[in-house]
Amino acid sequence: MNALTSILTSILNRFGLLKKDLDYQLLRASMVIIFLAFGYQKWWEYEAQVLIPYISNGPLIFWMYPVFGIRGASWFLGVSEWLIATLLFLGFWNKKLGILGALGSCATFVSTVTIIPFMPNGWDPVAGFPAMAGNVPFLMKDVVLLAVSFYLLKQDVMRTSLAAGRAADTRTAAAAVARASLTAPNR
Repeated sequence: MNALTSILTSILNRFGLLKKDLDYQLLRASMVIIFLAFGYQKWWEYEAQVLIPYISNGPLIFWMYPVFGIRGASWFLGVSEWLIATLLFLGFWNKKLGILGALGSCATFVSTVTIIPFMPNGWDPVAGFPAMAGNVPFLMKDVVLLAVSFYLLKQDVMRTSLAAGRAADTRTAAAAVARASLTAPNR
């Protein structure tokens, strides 16, 4: 068993599985794809109709129908999801924009996860909780997507903070060199 594990580890390492940041980059790319695809769906009438039970029972998003109407709420979500996808995509190069995208992603999935307890017929009438029924199984994926969103947020904040610390160290060192050159005796 150890030999097999050793061989598999060696193969996976050669394919780049242990490459620095591979997990971070894959999760970011996955979230960009998800937001692009989900945002695209929001432009069509069928999706506007599918969203009715979700938005109507969402404690954080119920206000969308009185404000925007059924199609308008769907379009609002589509624009929001494409904006989040864009910010997450730009986060590959600019961590500050990545932070904004991750915050939008966190807000999105907090909004959808909070629908779960309020979804009518969400639990099997015979088996009860935690046997899911109706629309609840579809929403459960958002628990994982919320965790991924927080991971990306943490990573981008950490990387931005580290970069700012390095920049401050560089400025401090440059200032010290400049002071030293000004106070050095002329020869």
